[in-house]
Amino acid sequence: MPETEGGQRRRLLPLLGGNHGGRSAMTCKYRCADACFHPAPNTSDNEYFGDVVNKAMSRRGLLRTGAAAALVVGSGAGGALTAAAAPSSSRGVAGPKPPTPAFPDLPERGRPVGFQAVGDNNVDNIVVPNGYDWSVTVAWGDPILDGAPEFDFDNQTEAAQLQQFGYNCDYVSIVPLDRNFDRALLWVNHEYTNEELMFRGWSGAASATVEQLKIAQAAHGGSVVEIERVGDTGEWRPVTRRRRYNRRIHTGTEFRLVGPAAGSDLLKTRGDRTGTVVKGMLNNCAGGTTPWGTILTAEENFNQYFGATSGITDATTAERYARYGIRTDQGTQRGWEKVDSRFDLATDPNEPNRFGWIVEVDPYDPESTPRKLTALGRFKHEGATIAIAEDGRVVAYMGDDERFDYVYKFVSKNAYRDGNSKRDRDHNLRLLEEGDLYVAKFTGNSPEFPQNPPADGLFDGTGEWLPLVVDGESRVDGFSVEEVLVFTRLAADQVGPTKMDRPEDVEPNPVTGTVYIALTNNSARTPEQRDEANPRAANKFGHVIGLDEDGGDAAALTFTWKIVLIAGDPEDPETYFDGFDKSQVSQISCPDNVAFDPAGRLWISTDGMPGASSVADGLFVMPVEGEDAGHLRRFASVPRGAECCGAFITPDGRTATIAVQHPGEGSGASPDNPISTFPYGDQPRPAVATVWRKSPTGGPFIGD
Repeated sequence: MPETEGGQRRRLLPLLGGNHGGRSAMTCKYRCADACFHPAPNTSDNEYFGDVVNKAMSRRGLLRTGAAAALVVGSGAGGALTAAAAPSSSRGVAGPKPPTPAFPDLPERGRPVGFQAVGDNNVDNIVVPNGYDWSVTVAWGDPILDGAPEFDFDNQTEAAQLQQFGYNCDYVSIVPLDRNFDRALLWVNHEYTNEELMFRGWSGAASATVEQLKIAQAAHGGSVVEIERVGDTGEWRPVTRRRRYNRRIHTGTEFRLVGPAAGSDLLKTRGDRTGTVVKGMLNNCAGGTTPWGTILTAEENFNQYFGATSGITDATTAERYARYGIRTDQGTQRGWEKVDSRFDLATDPNEPNRFGWIVEVDPYDPESTPRKLTALGRFKHEGATIAIAEDGRVVAYMGDDERFDYVYKFVSKNAYRDGNSKRDRDHNLRLLEEGDLYVAKFTGNSPEFPQNPPADGLFDGTGEWLPLVVDGESRVDGFSVEEVLVFTRLAADQVGPTKMDRPEDVEPNPVTGTVYIALTNNSARTPEQRDEANPRAANKFGHVIGLDEDGGDAAALTFTWKIVLIAGDPEDPETYFDGFDKSQVSQISCPDNVAFDPAGRLWISTDGMPGASSVADGLFVMPVEGEDAGHLRRFASVPRGAECCGAFITPDGRTATIAVQHPGEGSGASPDNPISTFPYGDQPRPAVATVWRKSPTGGPFIGD
């Protein structure tokens, strides 16, 4: 392979650190409680995706419809900003709805990639292409509320953390505050905490102080930060005056359960006899942004926060816990039950049922109560991204980030109102409280594989959305509506969806309408399950699927699908880059989140490349149309031990915003032995950074 800018391409190495699916052991410990070391919780007889592809290698051509997409808003979609609006509110920030920003000069659809790819590397910094620059926008511990103290690593307190930017950053979104798009609100998820990197001498929850446990709780959740553009560039910085929108959401924040399952006996606890009020959100990973300007943030690996000080004897309850990976034979590694008994299953057996939801947050109203949306089901949500169907109904796409779990979508009962009034926005704020829930089944078209695999590497098929709840009624035998929504995994097992390889971000392209599914990896895949779509046993490289709803309608119940990327070393003949010449692409592993720029190009952030490929995680871009389709290039690398999260391309096409999550994670890392000093040269601090072109030469757009 030719040498790329920034370093020589490295050959893929065996998976490091045992059975971690490409992640470090520290990442697995704190993010998902070592899920890879336990059997996958899905023990149903439903098909594996590999089984499907074994039947499914027809050559029906590209699936890109080319039709104009309906209004689509997702975690990286430009439409998020053009559709967002601040409400008039008697509870929070008053004022009229700001005008929709206008962007008269945007890159044309299908624009080719124009920068020289960043080479594979493992440096302790963010690396971007020549002609670009980057800066840290906000980092863990930075004061974001008025009166908050400056960060002091060795003198942390719960009170300070509640006013400071939280820990590990994941989903990022930006919504506007003015017509010129010079002021905006930044939303960031704080997924989990690395106590070994936060506190000196940390030796586990058993010996932790109460204050340390409370600091960790306060560092979870999310942040709203008002930001402003730096001059006429694509750089952004926090506003330090009149921070009236800024907000910290954490494990002590009050949330409201809404939708069909709200008030169910399955959601009632000692502390909440109504089954409608929850304290906090846990392990929020990716998300989405709605056309009405709210944030959808997704609770993922919530299971690790719960344990039992005494055994669970009820068989039904134990089965439900097991399907969600909740341990009933021990306390938690987090130790939160020491400061709050609701995390002890023996005390509050229903408390876990109040986590694992999509949460809607109004960033424009700091006094508003975030809502957990029960109509969208409960599982390990990676995110939720929005499209508008032909009839105006809202469609939310979701992935369940677990080995052998499923892809879902929700279709609202009522239609979106594209109006400016408070009445319109109040209507839209209720759209995700009522509707239909489906799970995906992928079906193949050819019995020829693997005896006669396609020479062109084109793998495609058809599929259908299997109903779970429709018109307010359960479509799953033996499950009530409440049971389907609270125990969605168990209900979905009954209807025969396709087992997938850790479906993470599921996001519609706002330009083409194709829905892209990032399948990060699956270390549990056996040799018998190999096929050209999943070519390796113990698959640690992952792939991406493009899904087109029939008729271009997001509410359709059938679809076609095509694999557009099989990740790994381009020199490996089993990899695939949408048919593009592999001698010209960057290597990529473990696709995690996806985003799109105004030209419709696909951006992919990764989680696990240091383990899977021995190079840094980063942000990549791949056109999906025209002669440049499949030309994947590395756009950025993140520091040592870090994962690249939350890629958000602003709708003016001028800024790429990334979340540098868990810098410094790794074996033996500690405050006294840091393996990263990003971003300020001392202790590693998770951070959000913006990347922009330094010169307008050739145009100001990201990716050119």
